[in-house]
Amino acid sequence: LNDGWQLNDAGHLEQTFTFSDFMGALNFANAIGVEAEAANHHPDLYVAWGKCRVEIWTHDIGGLAEGDFTLAASISAVYPPA
Repeated sequence: LNDGWQLNDAGHLEQTFTFSDFMGALNFANAIGVEAEAANHHPDLYVAWGKCRVEIWTHDIGGLAEGDFTLAASISAVYPPA
């Protein structure tokens, strides 16, 4: 992935997406929820005014698996939300 995703200190995929207001960030978090449910893979989300930070890893193995990268690509595809 080269869409701004990085490995954080815990070895998880992470990216902070920016918006012009709170509702943009919240709408994006909801769009991520749809993608996550479809994939049955649920990232950690932090929503604040003008930003949504996403952290992805496979909880069962405590690290990264192929599904993490697939979900990250799906999330990147819905940014910015309509």
